[in-house]
Amino acid sequence: MNGHDHSISAIIACYKDAQAIPIMAQRLQATFEKIGVDYEIIFVNDGSPDDAREVLRELASRDPRVVVINHARAFGSQSAFTSGMRIATGDAVVLLDGDLQDPPEIIPEFVTRWREGYDVVYGVRVRRQMSAAWGALYKGFYRLFKAVSYVSVPLDAGDFALIDRRVVNALNALPESNRFVRGLRAWVGFAQTGVPYHRPERMFGRSTNSLLRNFGWARKAILSFSYVPLDVISIFAFVMVVVSAIAIVAQILVRLLAPSVVPMGFTTLIVLMLFLGAIQLLSLSIIGSYLMHIYDEVKRRPPFIVESVWNPPPPRSADSPE
Repeated sequence: MNGHDHSISAIIACYKDAQAIPIMAQRLQATFEKIGVDYEIIFVNDGSPDDAREVLRELASRDPRVVVINHARAFGSQSAFTSGMRIATGDAVVLLDGDLQDPPEIIPEFVTRWREGYDVVYGVRVRRQMSAAWGALYKGFYRLFKAVSYVSVPLDAGDFALIDRRVVNALNALPESNRFVRGLRAWVGFAQTGVPYHRPERMFGRSTNSLLRNFGWARKAILSFSYVPLDVISIFAFVMVVVSAIAIVAQILVRLLAPSVVPMGFTTLIVLMLFLGAIQLLSLSIIGSYLMHIYDEVKRRPPFIVESVWNPPPPRSADSPE
């Protein structure tokens, strides 16, 4: 950042958020006017099955600063944020979920830290309004991800963040289609800091996340930013080789010294075969997950397809050198 924040682009990923969209627009407009910056509000309609398209059409017709990107189908929030970042023209962007769980009123604190020289200012969820079980699962995942990831990922930080233009350019230049934005945000580096906030419950409707969906998110994150599962396979293999060698020596010694106590029958053999088979299946599933991830990438499909754009902003002029 060069010290002069001329404009900010808010990027909102929308899926089943039709009721929340007008409120989000009003709160963002009030927030940006309070800060005193130029702004644009980019809503990404990620194939929402409700009437979000009609609500967004009305908003765009009334305010030229409201940009609407309609995806051809639902590609996921990470693709929605990527789509918005590629069209945004602001000197910084702010990523928000469309369900109002990311409060726009926190943005002034983001901007303050941005003006201090930070390139990425992310929200840290110090409290979430949800069941204790779900809260424990989320906290557990963030700590597991930080422990196994080869990049330093901040704890309890989601996608809600302000990102400087040069970081946006770096993210847009990354080639992968399986995108985990908060991980990529940490991977590119630059000066980063967090702002604590309380994450409220979804204002309308029910969350689209489920246990299975969250498991898929966790798997994508770990496959994208960790080699620990492959290391675990190596450790299993090494341990089994050592245990097998010890068992063979012990079996020979027992046969020589006390033949009558050597285990007889198939029970021991079956248990050992089941144990080894389970380890082999686990290892194959881990390797298969990485191969699936690689296969998705080498197909080089785009992370999203845009069906239409309303109020498209003019292309941003080339960024001046730092």
